Amino acid sequence: MTVAESSDSLPLAASRRWVETFVVAHDVCPFAGRELARDTIRYVEVDAADLERALLEVINECRLLDSHPGIETTLLVLTGGLEAFEDYLDALAIAEALLIDQGYEGIYQLASFHPDYCFADATSDDPANYTNRSPWPMLHLLREAGLEKALAHHPDPEGIPARNIERMRAFGDARLAATLDALRQPEPDGRH
Repeated sequence: MTVAESSDSLPLAASRRWVETFVVAHDVCPFAGRELARDTIRYVEVDAADLERALLEVINECRLLDSHPGIETTLLVLTGGLEAFEDYLDALAIAEALLIDQGYEGIYQLASFHPDYCFADATSDDPANYTNRSPWPMLHLLREAGLEKALAHHPDPEGIPARNIERMRAFGDARLAATLDALRQPEPDGRH
């Protein structure tokens, strides 16, 4: 099966923990805590070994969001096939073009996360990259209207990236790498 929503999946469990213990706990995204508390984040595992099928799942997820306004955002957790960051970036570019082609421009947008994420102007060991590093490759499907509303109510939306970079650099590469590695492991009590 291409899509899984089972909490038994290590990639999904790790992604949920990442959102809770990293993204929300460190306020990397100042809007995620509200959606986590409201339980409006959907987590879907997508086998990306067959890229064409994986991209179809992105569009299927857009259609699902169209018919479920109570879901604010979806994290598509990509397993298999996009471990190399360059391959992931190629897939991201195709997915973004596909959103436009399918009439979803201005309705949904994709945010990108990958275990080896590296900004074009950064070195691979720059802790700033951890603002977009995740336990597994992900495509974060966001509702444009919800994002615009959240940004309009934030006191300093333009300052979010600089604040996050400063915070990540204060944590340091070694600490952040250890945190991300720990998230990829099953929880000590045997749960994923």
